[in-house]
Amino acid sequence: MARVEPIPVTLVTEPGHLIPLDAETALLRLPANSGHGHADGVQCIACAMRTDVRALLFDLLEGAKQGLRPGFSKVVVDASAVPDKAQVIAALQGKLPAQALRDHTVARLFYLAGAA
Repeated sequence: MARVEPIPVTLVTEPGHLIPLDAETALLRLPANSGHGHADGVQCIACAMRTDVRALLFDLLEGAKQGLRPGFSKVVVDASAVPDKAQVIAALQGKLPAQALRDHTVARLFYLAGAA
């Protein structure tokens, strides 16, 4: 089995601080709220799925494997609209309990390289 190099993830937490992207960089934007009529930060299963950075990274990886999107060697996650950025950081650092097997895959294949 070929060894896969971990993919660096840069987290953007401040509006307007998006770093330059190149052809090898995938961009994920985490939304603040789905528009369900509740305040940001209120627990909502639908919103949680849209902002689960581990699920989104796994989907990004699977899309590239299946040829549905271009390959990438880096990821920038724009979390500037997310009210609880600490949760995103904790998920990327592996400090939150795994919710699915995909979370283990993401923990092996991605790492938090920095925040802007």
